[in-house]
Amino acid sequence: MTTAGNFRSATSRADHQVDIAGVPWPTYKLIALAIGALVLVVVGVATMSAAPAVLSATAVTIAVWLGLGRISPSDQ
Repeated sequence: MTTAGNFRSATSRADHQVDIAGVPWPTYKLIALAIGALVLVVVGVATMSAAPAVLSATAVTIAVWLGLGRISPSDQ
């Protein structure tokens, strides 16, 4: 099966997990990481400095990770 086929079958499951290298990741964690990477690039380009880019990306990633983690259905 191709990688695209694996992704399609992983995202269609009811538990909303994506397998990355055989490890199931909840989609909210991947969304948080993607948003954090976007913030890192945007702030880095806007300020041309690494410190504010890294700190703001970290703060946004943690906030999204925890926020979406609270509202996502748990497996327990």
